[in-house]
Amino acid sequence: MLDGIKWATRQRLQYIELMAYYSGVVTRSEVAKAFGMSDAAATKDLKLYSHIAPDNLIYKHAVFGFVPTVTFKEVFADLSPATVLPMIEANLTAVGRPYQDNAVFGIPVDGLALPSRLPNKSVLAQVTRAIHNKKKLNVNYHSLSKEITENMRVIEPHSLVNTGFRWHVRAYNENSFDFRDFVLSRFEDAECRNEPAESSSQYDDDWVEIITMKLTPHPKLEDKIRTSLLIDYGSDNDIIEIKIRRALIGYLLQQLSVDTTLDHSLSPNKHQLIVLNRDEIEPFAGWVFN
Repeated sequence: MLDGIKWATRQRLQYIELMAYYSGVVTRSEVAKAFGMSDAAATKDLKLYSHIAPDNLIYKHAVFGFVPTVTFKEVFADLSPATVLPMIEANLTAVGRPYQDNAVFGIPVDGLALPSRLPNKSVLAQVTRAIHNKKKLNVNYHSLSKEITENMRVIEPHSLVNTGFRWHVRAYNENSFDFRDFVLSRFEDAECRNEPAESSSQYDDDWVEIITMKLTPHPKLEDKIRTSLLIDYGSDNDIIEIKIRRALIGYLLQQLSVDTTLDHSLSPNKHQLIVLNRDEIEPFAGWVFN
């Protein structure tokens, strides 16, 4: 029966599966909105999914939608964090593609095989459900800080972040009474509570406030290289301006390999950029400045 399902229908069934598992609920209106279809058509897809996987979802009147059962097991979608997180980031509705290993544009693409820094999918699902439903989250988290010895804590997550090297969740930490970044791969366990979160992103000043980072080519670079670098970054003057959340400044400086020393003493061949407005941004990313 599964082999006979058309690709367009399979996409919608994958979405139903992914949405139910990672947000904790999937509704008829969500399916209809995601694929630009009528509520009646969405109802048909939900019925088809329930027919194929009768033990995966159960309807709850309290949320006007279907929630995953404790015995939930994916049938259509690859629900691994390595597949799902890029989908959430790119705002895509379906997993995979109908052409398997054949490049649909005829253009081969490859990338760096970086070490996996991800939690297991059950932990990620608890985190994403807490974000989606604005709930508190019990976590067993392994911090690298020597000052923190207690792994168990309660956080209130509001956003996921991809720094290019790792994924973390931005959350209010009830133990320290502030907003912090929690690396997903350091979660040993997590449990979404039924208790509503008392905080949200609007109270996270470093998340809400946008600042302009001003960079320029390293002064020790040759003029030709400086000119090429400015062209590379699309700058028509000597300044490269990037608007960014204050909470993400340090990660961007790391990603761009910016020389953050006071005397610009790092090798310009490896660190091709320096910061112009150091005094303005250092208070929000002191850990990355030398």
